[in-house]
Amino acid sequence: MSRRMALPALALGVAALLPAAGLDAAPAKPRAAPTAPWLEEPFPSTYAPRARHDVLIAHATVLDGAGGRLDDGDVLLQNGRVVALGHGLKAPPGAETVDAHGRWVTPGLIDVHSHDGTYVLPLTDIDEDSSDVSELETPNSANIRIENAINPQDAAFQRALENGVTTLQVLPGSTPIFSGQAVVLKPLIAPSVAAMKFPAAPSGFKMACGENPKSFDAEQKRGPTSRAGEIAYIRQAFLDAQRYREEWRAWAAGRTAEPPRRDLKMEALVNILEGRLRINMHCYRSDEMANMLAVAQEFGFHLTAFHHATEAYKIPGLLRAAGTCAAVWGDWWGFKMEALDGIRANAPLLDKAGVCVTMHSDSPVSGQRLAIDAATAAAAGRAVGIALPPERLIRWVTGNSAHMLGLEDRIGRLAPGYNADVVVWSGNPFSIYTKADLVLIDGALVFDRAHPPAHAPSDFELGREGVPLP
Repeated sequence: MSRRMALPALALGVAALLPAAGLDAAPAKPRAAPTAPWLEEPFPSTYAPRARHDVLIAHATVLDGAGGRLDDGDVLLQNGRVVALGHGLKAPPGAETVDAHGRWVTPGLIDVHSHDGTYVLPLTDIDEDSSDVSELETPNSANIRIENAINPQDAAFQRALENGVTTLQVLPGSTPIFSGQAVVLKPLIAPSVAAMKFPAAPSGFKMACGENPKSFDAEQKRGPTSRAGEIAYIRQAFLDAQRYREEWRAWAAGRTAEPPRRDLKMEALVNILEGRLRINMHCYRSDEMANMLAVAQEFGFHLTAFHHATEAYKIPGLLRAAGTCAAVWGDWWGFKMEALDGIRANAPLLDKAGVCVTMHSDSPVSGQRLAIDAATAAAAGRAVGIALPPERLIRWVTGNSAHMLGLEDRIGRLAPGYNADVVVWSGNPFSIYTKADLVLIDGALVFDRAHPPAHAPSDFELGREGVPLP
């Protein structure tokens, strides 16, 4: 396989690069199959599923991740896929049966905002030697790919897995305005990031507004130092990206002799303009989110989600109209100026208003407790009169999260044809007393609480109590 794989958009061919024909167009001499460099994937996935078996999970309380619930229900998994949900299902020859009386079954949890592998456990000095979370050379780090910084031995991956997380998106940090490209991983210890990378997952991109970039730039005496400056900087960068795209179109049409000099930052921004990168926007205040929605409309791209979004509850109509999700916490608020108006009922208020809402971690600690974060937010919702059942809450960490990643046709649900990413819980997943008993990824059993690994899965786990040496 070639090291450089064309993304699906490359199938658009030469026509996607050429301007519309018109009376003023220069005589076109298109080059044979010119390649737009921003359509290339330089770091393809090498992930392969682990050994798997057909499994019937019987007599469980099943939450399907799409709002459905089955009491005393069964889930059949075959060849790494969900085959059926129902009552009284029969195990096919050779399948294993898990008696799940008194237990609950859900899709694998999805963390849409992780820094695992970059804020590596154990944390020492998170701002210096132990962190690769941000590239701080300039406010525009659109050229970086966070996968090139991830340490796959980070113990946080295993900790997330043991708590039911089967997919996570690792994002760059929020100091640069254009923070860089994200990566979607399966939290399985591997020698390389490529071996953890979710095959053919849509690519994400991180942008940031507000305090983080403006305060850092003010300290460094470079770049925008105000919220107004940030918006102007973003708009100018997209104008530059439009010009860069036109230069490539001119070359592809034969109107210029030499191709433009490649610019990795501009290539990433062109992918944003053309909808190939899913934008994850770090924003807290409602006015900041409204400003960024206006910029997205001006340049014709879609904001997939605002992350943190502590004031999202103030603008549900704007978010719903734009089709933009909100990735929020259960109870993080007040820890800096732009978070002072955050409320614990943010998620249930958004859910009631018809906004796509998910929980997210932003930390290796919260990443082990996504379901409890959802339960915390749900409790705040009940206090203001919004009572949501478990089958709806589970969407905040499964179905809605898959939608945010553009993977809603593969993960986040228990339905025929979906990947067999499944968690068998000891009880209600929204109880602090519940633990993940079994975790399966693509139908392979990757964690069994009753039979822990015989040796440390990562070198960083060697000092953990109860973990034997290899």
